[in-house]
Amino acid sequence: GKTRLRPRVAVVLGSGLGDFADGLQGAVRIPYAKIPYFPRSSVVGHAGRLVVGRSGDVPVAAMQGRVHFYEGYSAREVVFPVRVLARMGVRAIVFTNAAGGIHLDYGQGALVVLRDHINMQGTNPLIGANDERFGPRFPDMSQAYSESFRAIASDEAKALAIEMHEGVYAAVPGPSYETPAEIGYLRAIGVDLVGMSTVPEVTVARHGGMRVLGISGISNKANLDGDTLTTHEEVLKAGKQIVPKLTTLVRGVLAGLV
Repeated sequence: GKTRLRPRVAVVLGSGLGDFADGLQGAVRIPYAKIPYFPRSSVVGHAGRLVVGRSGDVPVAAMQGRVHFYEGYSAREVVFPVRVLARMGVRAIVFTNAAGGIHLDYGQGALVVLRDHINMQGTNPLIGANDERFGPRFPDMSQAYSESFRAIASDEAKALAIEMHEGVYAAVPGPSYETPAEIGYLRAIGVDLVGMSTVPEVTVARHGGMRVLGISGISNKANLDGDTLTTHEEVLKAGKQIVPKLTTLVRGVLAGLV
């Protein structure tokens, strides 16, 4: 009721990555606090607004910030906004996040398109009674991240001369950062980057038949030796380095996702 736009594509913006939403034309900005039942983010770097506007000719719903399992929300509460987007008619969704780089080739500020993920949060948002209006009881996750969307992102990155990697993301509960031993374990099981979000939302998006593109910005390098400290301030600072590249890339791929 706040806008005449009916987006078919949505973007979820992670820590320090909210600038994309500020560039939408003709936008309506709705604080999460004014949307019934929406969880509210308590983390610095997450503005907590749903922004509906146009990126070029493409109507877009952008979540300027998200909530996390570690804030005390249940897995179902974390993914509620994705359910709302699905019911609004969104059929394609881009998830962005700030992540820790485990792969040795990932420098701070690098962009990584997600090829797959490992859920290490100890829960699943689909646990409990299934509502068939939202999706099947046992959704397939063999193609969690759309191969064609990844190809579109790769082609756009090349056209823009933006270096981009592809990797496997692990979601951990947080909010503490990983120990060196945990990083070593994650690397051993094939993880390229690690964070505290995205996987529950992707699970519910796929449950609802939405196609997914995941893009991470590397905010910090893995601490294998225990000789450096990781802070949220560092993550937000890295976000400022990541935002221009990420914003340009997302704007470039949206038309291909509709």
